[in-house]
This record gives sequence, C-alpha cells and structure tokens, in this order.
Amino acid sequence: MDFIALPKIELHAHLTGSISRQTLHEVWLTKKAAGQTDLEDPLAVIPEGKHDYNLITFFPLFSKYIYALLTDEPSIRHATTAVLQSFLQDGVVYLELRTTPRPTPHLSAAQYVDILLSTISEFEELHPQLHTRLILSVDRRHDFDMASSVLDLAINTSPEGIISARKHAMIVGLDLCGDPSARPAGEISLFTPVFQKARAAGLGLTLHFAEIQASASKAELETLLSWGPRRLGHVIWEDAETKKEIARRKDELCLELCLSCNVHAGMVEGGFESHHFGEWRRVEGVKVSLATDDVGIFGSPLSNEYRLAAQHFHLDNRQICALARESIDFIFGGEEEKERLRRIMWDDHTTAL
Repeated sequence: MDFIALPKIELHAHLTGSISRQTLHEVWLTKKAAGQTDLEDPLAVIPEGKHDYNLITFFPLFSKYIYALLTDEPSIRHATTAVLQSFLQDGVVYLELRTTPRPTPHLSAAQYVDILLSTISEFEELHPQLHTRLILSVDRRHDFDMASSVLDLAINTSPEGIISARKHAMIVGLDLCGDPSARPAGEISLFTPVFQKARAAGLGLTLHFAEIQASASKAELETLLSWGPRRLGHVIWEDAETKKEIARRKDELCLELCLSCNVHAGMVEGGFESHHFGEWRRVEGVKVSLATDDVGIFGSPLSNEYRLAAQHFHLDNRQICALARESIDFIFGGEEEKERLRRIMWDDHTTAL
C-alpha cells in the first residue's frame, strides 16, 4: 500500500510540536543574521535523528526554546506554512491543528491566533485539497482566568476583537493539554465552567486523558466526560473500568492514538506491538483516529503511523482504509466537510494497492 497516497485525517497535531528541525533552523538563521536571537542553533538543541524525548525532557523544548524562537509574525507564518505543506505532502486531506494562544514580546495572544488563521486561509486558497481548522488549547497549568481568555478567543469575545467573523469560523474546538502531572486526581474540575461554556457555544471538545497514571484517575475521567467531549487523546493508562465506560460511550467518543509519540517517549512499555492501539481495536465499536501528536519532535508523519499500524497489528489494505475513514463523524469541521471526506476517502481496498 502507498501510505502517503492514502487520504488521511489528522485530528491530534500540536502546531509547535509539528515544526520540523529544518524549519526551526531556517527561522533561527534569519533571526541570527538580523541580530534578533542569542539562542543556539535548533539543529544542535534538537539534533536530527533524536526522537527519544520523554515527558521530563519534552516540555522544556517548548517553554525554553521553541516559544522563544517563534515570537513575531514572519517566524510564525513561515513555520505554520511549512507545517501545512508537510501535512499536504504526506497525503492529509483534513487537518485539525491545535495550539495554545500565547502572547509574545511582539504579539498579543489574539494577534497570534489571527496570524495563524490568515496563514491557514491563504494556504487553503492555494492548496484546496487540504482543509485545515484550528483548535485552541487550554493548558492544565493555566489558572481559571487564563483558561477563560482562551475560550474568549475561541468564541470571539476577546476584548481585542481583531479576528474577523470569516476567519473565526475556522476555530472549531477547544482542547485540554499540557503537562499531565499538573492538577491530578480530578483537580482539572477547575475548568468545568470553561469547557461547559465552550460546548454550549458549539465548539467541539477534545481532551488529553491518561497520558500518565496521575492523570488517569476515575475522578478525572468522570470530570472530563461531564464536559461532553467528542474525542479523548492518548488514553494510555486505561483499566477495566475505564475501558467499560468508554466502550459504553462508543457512539459519542473517538480516541486519538499516537503510536510513535507514546513509544519514543517511553509512555508505553514493550514497543509498538504492546501499544494500547491493539487493545482498543479489540473493543467492539470504539472508534480510533491515528495521529502524530508532535511530528517535528518524534519524526513520524501520519503515513508512517498507518504503516506502523499495518505492520505491528497485521492490518490488511481493507482494514487500513476503514481505519482512515473511522474518524470522519468525529471531526469538528461540520457536516459539509464530513460529506467531502466521505467522497474522497478510499472506500475500496483495491484502490490502495
């Protein structure tokens, strides 16, 4: 099978984690030449071929380096365009890109989001085969006011009001992400009013759950499910009760599973063959969407995630094509977009030979 030619849906991709090392290097070269950065070359900080970043070494790459490099409109536009191009070249036909709105020394959070929306819109005009929508992320480390400000941007009630209605329609969801050790044992209930308001406003909800044992409690699952999400990300530390509850909601939930990220980061034991993708595939009716999470860090494009699934879980062409279509009903892009995907996603395994 040609896994790149296979039309694919990507629902769990973090923007800054999807930026390649080469693109970061290009941004760095421009800023270095202009005397605008004292940061070390990205190719030295994040060496090519190194993908074994765990949860201790992973988050500082962003807080101490990548965010410090992407601070102005030219760098953000360049990086975002490169990310979109890489997904397009990998055969992705629908992409939901997520990011945490953040102010920089040169931009407000609202300006940051506006730049992303403009870049996405311009790219889609040139490349209509890839449709991209934006999900704004609440970080588990945020306080209530910060989380509320992200929601304000998502539903276009930010005091700055700089995002046009046309561009704002491209914001389709709200995410809960960040260091999974923050606010354990159900403490994320702090954000309940924010996510309830987001759902009432028509946004889709996708929530990181059970990346580590501390964020896999019964109390946390109950809280997250009370918000009415359509998708859960990772779901690694599942027990029998968790499986039963998610299986009971199989018509309401889709699981975003990231093979390479979980294996390279040491979040699962036993390599790809032991990844919980295999366990969830055996739970009747549960829908799965393969995803990259942070392809710029872990080095595995979506086409490779499908190749890995086929190789390690013995999926034939028909099963791979069915898996690629499985998440259509769980995208946040609306009914018209779902119909477009049903028309273009392969429905005959022989086409994929």
